[in-house]
Amino acid sequence: MKIAIASGKGGTGKTTLSTNLSAFLAETSPVVLCDLDVEEPNSGLFIRGELVHKEDKFKMVPEWKENECILCGNCQKVCNFHAVIQLGEMIMVFPELCHGCYACSELCPTSSLPMIPKKMGELKHFQKENLNFIESRLDIGEEQAVPLIAQTIHYVEENFNDEVVRIFDAPPGTSCPVIEATKDADFIILVTEPTPFGLHDLSLAVETMKELKKEFGVVVNRYGIGNDDVLDYCNENNIPVLARIPNSRKIAEIYAEGKLIYPEIPEVKQQLEKVKTFIMNKTAKDN
Repeated sequence: MKIAIASGKGGTGKTTLSTNLSAFLAETSPVVLCDLDVEEPNSGLFIRGELVHKEDKFKMVPEWKENECILCGNCQKVCNFHAVIQLGEMIMVFPELCHGCYACSELCPTSSLPMIPKKMGELKHFQKENLNFIESRLDIGEEQAVPLIAQTIHYVEENFNDEVVRIFDAPPGTSCPVIEATKDADFIILVTEPTPFGLHDLSLAVETMKELKKEFGVVVNRYGIGNDDVLDYCNENNIPVLARIPNSRKIAEIYAEGKLIYPEIPEVKQQLEKVKTFIMNKTAKDN
């Protein structure tokens, strides 16, 4: 089963849930945790394993061959992202804007825009007993997260079969990186907090998942602060609340030390057990 853990905004507890749930499930069965927040991955602060694989990741961008170009302007016309522009007798290529669609290269009548690899980031694969942890990180200055997210998901699909639970720690928000991270998941867990800000951003995430026609449930983090508006919203919209992780200074202290929470806080372990039961029941039902 492929589970994506997302949220309408940052700081709600996605990484907390992703790392603790993955380690908890890995106590009894193989699990893959994949950090897809490639702009600033941080699951690796809590999951420490042996590095088993490392590779650079590249995207393909066009390179202008001046001597072969007839300046027909076709490349500029077909590029929806303004990554290729004709200025007088020069074709300018902006790799930061290129989405690697190959349109300019494939439709060039003189093959003057061959695609070349450009390094965009790095992928690392760690292993700790039953838990495999994979993270990718964009190079400084790279602006597009989606190509690296797509390649990271492809790496997971190539190396792990359907019998392994795969948990994807998605980027925050509701923009393109989140869509890429969740579009092929079997189930989405939306993490929120019981505050007006949490409810606002949860509603945005819910609408996004509905547009993608995805099944989803909610985990309420820092339960005990704020009010019950989030729970009322979930109840009114028939959204299952899978767990409620309590607001606790002790949890914050453990998190700040870079340690997993559930081994030291029995109540958190009980809430993870609820999520595990839901996942197992859903997997059995789908099969």
